[in-house]
This record gives sequence, structure tokens and C-alpha cells, in this order.
Amino acid sequence: MRSSHLDYEFPVHLSDPREFYRKADPDHLTLLSFNIQVGIHTRHFPDYFLKSWQHVWPSRSRQHNLDQISKLIRHFDIVSLQEVDGGSFRTGYVNQVEYLARKSGQPYWHQQLNRNLGRFAQHSNGLISRLKPHRIDTHALPGLPGRGAMVVQLGDEHPVVIVMLHLALSKKAQDQQLRFIRNLIQQYQHVIVMGDMNTHSLRLLNDSPLRECGLKSAHARATFPSWQPHRCLDHILVSRHLRIVRMGVLDFPLSDHLPVALEIELPELAR
Repeated sequence: MRSSHLDYEFPVHLSDPREFYRKADPDHLTLLSFNIQVGIHTRHFPDYFLKSWQHVWPSRSRQHNLDQISKLIRHFDIVSLQEVDGGSFRTGYVNQVEYLARKSGQPYWHQQLNRNLGRFAQHSNGLISRLKPHRIDTHALPGLPGRGAMVVQLGDEHPVVIVMLHLALSKKAQDQQLRFIRNLIQQYQHVIVMGDMNTHSLRLLNDSPLRECGLKSAHARATFPSWQPHRCLDHILVSRHLRIVRMGVLDFPLSDHLPVALEIELPELAR
């Protein structure tokens, strides 16, 4: 069988989410990236078929699932969400980014609508933050419509720039999109790139336009599928000089992806 850029087996090492509920130092920054699959609880492969109706129709269980997710994200400074709905028929017209922010007690949130299907679906990326962003820019990524990135700037004089994204599936489209991201971040010193990247960190750092950006990966551990993970698709990449205090692929199998958490120490001027 012809190999692809996804044909790698990665180790499984899951962390207890409670390990990240308290920072090692108050000045550290904690981050979470999570593809929530619009709040659908996926436990095994047949659920893709048995629960496919939840992608177009409201479900009573979805609200409960969002409440469980809110209990997790309330413990993090910056949260990047993929596959969230901005308020449509299938979610009972609930903007999931806003709901999760309010339920978790986080004061700042932003929704990026990437694929507008009107009342049927509002495919989005989401930001939830304990810290007030200095600036938020949204970008449509190159390639077929429906993929986007948010660029969040914390601070002004010595900013920390965080890119939140959900990449396409093919290598060609990913390289187009990552070339666009490279051009956005190459002027900044303190950079974080996080999201569902649909490829592994070895390719991102060594065989993509990001190889020129001075980034490092926090992990090379499997995040997908959540019930039997073997692919490393979800990442938080940081500038090489930023010290990683701890990281983890969290044992939180609600979506078909597992969340990735990171705690980093920021340079004093960037705090």
C-alpha cells in the first residue's frame, strides 16, 4: 500500500488532566488545544456512523458533553478549539465557543467562522482566554474554502503571538497553508502555533515551511483516534527559546481527538 505522510505509529502516553489544574508558577502560561467534534462523544469507530445524525440534528447529550469540556478548559489560560459550531440548528442555535467560555468562567472568547452553512452548520475555530488579548486577527487559509487561522497577540511591546488553526488533509494543501503561516509569524520572537494539524510534528518541523521558523514540538505522542490513539495530529509548537515546563496528551476521550496541554515559562519581558 502506498505510504502517506500520516502512516506513522506514535507512542501512547496519556496524562491525568488534574496534573494541569495548578501551575508550577503563577507567571507560567498554560495552553490547551482540543478538536471537540462539535460536542459529539465518540467512543469507537462505529460511532462515526451511529452518531452521524448529530452533525445535522440536535442532541440532548451534546449539552452534557459541552459541560464536561467546560470543566476541563476552565483550568487553562489560553484554549484553542477546533470543530466548534457558532450557533446553528444542530446545536439548538447555541454558539459553542461563547457557551464554553461562559460555563468555564473565562472572560474572553472569539469565534472564527470558516464554513457558513447558514442555519444548518457554522463550522468554526474558537479562542477562549483568561488573559485579555491585545489583538486578534483572523485569516482564511489558502486552498479550498473552509480552513482558517486566528492570530492572537498577548502584550504589545514584547508580544507573545499565538496562531490557532485547523489544517487541511493533503500535504500539498498543508504546505500552502503553512507557507502562509510562516509569513505571518517570522517577524516575531515569541511564537506559539497550536491546533489540529492533520500531520505529525516530525513533518511539520523538518519537511514543511515551518522548518524555517525556529519552532520546537512539545511532544510526538498519539492523539487520534481517542479510543485507540496511534496518530499524532494535534500539536502545540513553540519558539525554541521558550522553556517547556510540562506537557501532556490528556486522558479525556470525549471527542474523536484527545486534547493536548502545555505549560511554558515566558521570558520576563513577555510576561
